[in-house]
Amino acid sequence: MPDQVPDSPKPEAQDDILIISPPRKKPPPETPEHTRRRLLIILSFWAIIVFLGLPIWRWTTSIYRAKLPLQQMMDWAEGRACKLEFPLQIYIQAPNLQESEAQHLVRLTQHALDDLNDFSAHHLRLQLAEAANGTTNSDQAGYVSSDGLEDAGLVVKLIPGESGTTPQAILEAHSPTLNVVYSPNQAPSISSTASPLASFLAVQLQDIFAEEQAMIAYVLSKQSTNNPSSSTSGSTSSSNSPTASSSNGRSSNRPASSETTTADVSRRITRAAKYAPTYHLTFSLFTPHAEPSSWAIDSAIRNHLQPLLQTLSAISNFTIDTQVQLYAKFSPSVREPEFENATQSWTLRRDDLAGFINAAEWPLSPSIGGAPTLNFVLYVPGPEHSPLTIAGTAEGGSNNGHGNGNSWLVPQWGSVFILNPPPPQSQEQEQQPEQPLPTQHHLTEELLHEPLQVFSTHLLALLGAPRSPTSLPLRLLTLTRLRCATLLLSASSTLGALARLTHALPSISIPPSVATHVEQAMDHLPATCHLLVQDNDHNQNQNKPVLSPTTASSKTSSSSSIGTKTGSGNLLKMMKKNHPKDALRHARLAEHHAELAFFDKSMVGQVYFPDEHKVAVYLPLLGPVGVPLVVALVKEVKRIWIRYRGRES
Repeated sequence: MPDQVPDSPKPEAQDDILIISPPRKKPPPETPEHTRRRLLIILSFWAIIVFLGLPIWRWTTSIYRAKLPLQQMMDWAEGRACKLEFPLQIYIQAPNLQESEAQHLVRLTQHALDDLNDFSAHHLRLQLAEAANGTTNSDQAGYVSSDGLEDAGLVVKLIPGESGTTPQAILEAHSPTLNVVYSPNQAPSISSTASPLASFLAVQLQDIFAEEQAMIAYVLSKQSTNNPSSSTSGSTSSSNSPTASSSNGRSSNRPASSETTTADVSRRITRAAKYAPTYHLTFSLFTPHAEPSSWAIDSAIRNHLQPLLQTLSAISNFTIDTQVQLYAKFSPSVREPEFENATQSWTLRRDDLAGFINAAEWPLSPSIGGAPTLNFVLYVPGPEHSPLTIAGTAEGGSNNGHGNGNSWLVPQWGSVFILNPPPPQSQEQEQQPEQPLPTQHHLTEELLHEPLQVFSTHLLALLGAPRSPTSLPLRLLTLTRLRCATLLLSASSTLGALARLTHALPSISIPPSVATHVEQAMDHLPATCHLLVQDNDHNQNQNKPVLSPTTASSKTSSSSSIGTKTGSGNLLKMMKKNHPKDALRHARLAEHHAELAFFDKSMVGQVYFPDEHKVAVYLPLLGPVGVPLVVALVKEVKRIWIRYRGRES
């Protein structure tokens, strides 16, 4: 039997052992020298922060705000600085009338004209002028030189005709002159209180400037609507506002004319391109086939368009380029032309004219050299769609009131003309009726005469010129005054917006360049107002009698009252002092500097930088640095406080 292994002895229960750790040693007490050193270190950090860091931070992050004449800017925006009016000086030449009769005729005409005019911001001032060298020969009635006529509102020449004839008015097309033929028995006597000739003159003058009055009234009323502060300004600003005459009592101040309704004026003004000192004109020839491949555009522009551009150079400058694009079809969104048996022509629907321009394939540059581009497109259809016209347009009529049945105006963009050139004579005789007509290989200057005439009319419409009167110089003078008023109101509104922005955003910086531009704009605005708006108070201080002392009249012309005869030399001097071109130049510079001040790139970037972004920038930087310094300072203050309390106890 194997040996038995004795059981191993069980371990006895061990007593619980309590392990006591030795006491933790405390740091040795700081010596006064160490305490003083720590305090000096903390104070040195805070001294650097307070006396060096904060000034540097304040200096580097401070917002520079140049001083702006905010009150003057708001005065211009609210119309208190300039009362916008348009007094036009009309000179009447009556060499065949006695001096007393001529003066009496001018007075009666002025009274009749004032009764017809119900728009106080635009009024005509009549003045009698004598013929050159003081003669009374009607052949020498045109005493005003070309330099004087350039700045004259209008010159009325009274020419005696056959006895018993009805007064007739003939407006010259190339000079601001109105020839009025009258019979000798129609001249008013000194004792008469009314005259058919005076009434006839008043009606003619009112009709000539009716569209100008309507356009100015629309511009002033639109500015009054867009000006948020004009409706809340006090009675003083309302009476002196440039739009006061159009906003307060508009029904009584706006000229009523059936031919120039508000809708027509609004349509003509809104389709005009925005004013620019320079426009780029692009003349493009597009055809869906390989012919015509050339055109005499250089000579056509030189002979038919360049004279107009030279006349318009006082308002804007123009640059020209031309291009020819072959195999250029109109937009695919346009439905195919339909053939009309009545007219034996292919027609485009009016609804498709808006999508006729194939912007995706036609190389029409939007702008060249920073100047806005006006496009003039000459489209020659293919022989399969020739002749091509616009549906619903009568023969000799026009679409949108301009051009003929083959052209239309694209608002603020340009013009399109569809040219259907006649086939070559040699091929025209051999052409069969069922075959398409052949096309011209080259467009001659004679073929381009009609398109250039239409483009000239459309160019005037795009520039904002009125359609009446028929005299081109008068239309350009109207355009100059209208552009002056528009630019002056635009510059004033921009300065007001800048002043309101400065008040609304105190944290936005105003660099010195903005203040410089504002100062320059404020220098040009009074010059524009002085040249465009004539002084109201100067006439009231004159000893000579005037018809309406409350009506604004020029500082330069107020010394001669209505019905006062002036010599030709004084008249020329007086006429030359009214410079619409100088007013346009100052208005253009004022608007330019106001735009530069408002859209300064250093200001535009800070307008969209809210305070939350500043917090997001500073917290990650100042948090890790500032918390230890603040905690250390609090501990030191607490230690000093405990030590102080211990000494007291």
